[in-house]
Amino acid sequence: MAKVHLVLQGKGGVGKSMISAIIAQYKASKDQSPVCIDTDPVNASFESYKSLNVKHLNILQNDEINSRAFDTLIEMIATSEDDVIIDNGASSFVPLTHYLISNEVPALLQEMGHEVVLHTVIAGSSSLLDTVNGFSQLASQFPAESLFVVWLNPFLGSIELQGKKFEQMKAYTNNKERVTAIIDLPRLKEETYGRDFSEMLENRQTFAEALEDESLTIMTRQRIKIVRGQVFGLLDNAAVL
Repeated sequence: MAKVHLVLQGKGGVGKSMISAIIAQYKASKDQSPVCIDTDPVNASFESYKSLNVKHLNILQNDEINSRAFDTLIEMIATSEDDVIIDNGASSFVPLTHYLISNEVPALLQEMGHEVVLHTVIAGSSSLLDTVNGFSQLASQFPAESLFVVWLNPFLGSIELQGKKFEQMKAYTNNKERVTAIIDLPRLKEETYGRDFSEMLENRQTFAEALEDESLTIMTRQRIKIVRGQVFGLLDNAAVL
């Protein structure tokens, strides 16, 4: 059964494209060849990872979902025997979510033999409330059969509200049964691991490309290798992937 990985979150700049790229690289490390699709109409960051062969498909027109473009997306999924990874932008979050639900797309994909996995990200600092609310919105709207993977991204700051970690927040406790896995990304030391990882992301490099980049210092590549091991280790424990 092929899995359809939908990366959704209404807040921009919180790491959706990073997560999409990590999923694609993880699957490639397992000798899989996922179909990668970027539907962000404004900032197609996922498409910028050239080695991942990401296809860009703009499904938004005049703030509404273009039904013909969406039909093309479904056809791409239907004909794929490999897993599909779809990175969607913040600007099309509301219309796409509404379109998916109103047209009963999750049920359709399941009837076609696909498993739908919804990935959403929780980010810290000023993005915390928006991303938590985005998760709550998704959990309340999508059918019970849809699996959820929550990514905790501490890059913008600590994921904590009034002394409560995400797992203690009402948004999670009310929807705990919907969450198949929580991927708690490592908090990277800013001046070393964090800087190396950030620069790799800014350059739209995969882990493999960075490790082969001889313009980087030996220790930079070593730190990136360690980060890859940590992140892929987290995904190994998320059986839904």
